Amino acid sequence: MIAIIDYNAGNVRSVKFALDRLGVESEITADFSKIRNADKVIFPGVGEAASTMNFLTKTGLNDLIVSLKQPVLGICLGMQLLCKSSEEGNALCLNILPNEIKLFKGDMKIPHMGWNQIFNLKSPLFEGVEEGSFVYFVHSYYAENNQYTIANCNYITHFTAALHKDNFFAVQFHPEKSGKVGEQILKNFIINI
Repeated sequence: MIAIIDYNAGNVRSVKFALDRLGVESEITADFSKIRNADKVIFPGVGEAASTMNFLTKTGLNDLIVSLKQPVLGICLGMQLLCKSSEEGNALCLNILPNEIKLFKGDMKIPHMGWNQIFNLKSPLFEGVEEGSFVYFVHSYYAENNQYTIANCNYITHFTAALHKDNFFAVQFHPEKSGKVGEQILKNFIINI
């Protein structure tokens, strides 16, 4: 069973619907026991970093997420919260990944919203996904590149589209809204990770 962490953030139901389309059993839950005992965990989200971290800390979900041993997939805000810190509300995040989350600055439209290409794909998460495939992004903040970067994107700057450290995987884009490519990435997380 896949546990989808319910933590007062948007986009949780669209992840559940994507897994339903794949025929994968999943549950949206904040129950510690169900999350801890799930085969895999998805940590999705759309929201603001500082207020979301406050909620995670207040409920104890912050400590639970850090302690998980099974494969975990962070999506969008979920990815950013797995990192060290965010400029969004000057939030201290879960510090599983050492990335600092920064606000895009430049002449192009912010947020970065729409379809964009990912490249330098370096993980079983991207098995069967071609270099330069298009996925769907909606974000104003980005993760810097480092040794845990497993995919890149370019918008205003060269930034991290996906990360991997130990049992934690994370994507900045929304696989549940990324058509066949996103479907393949979710399948890979379920089957290959």
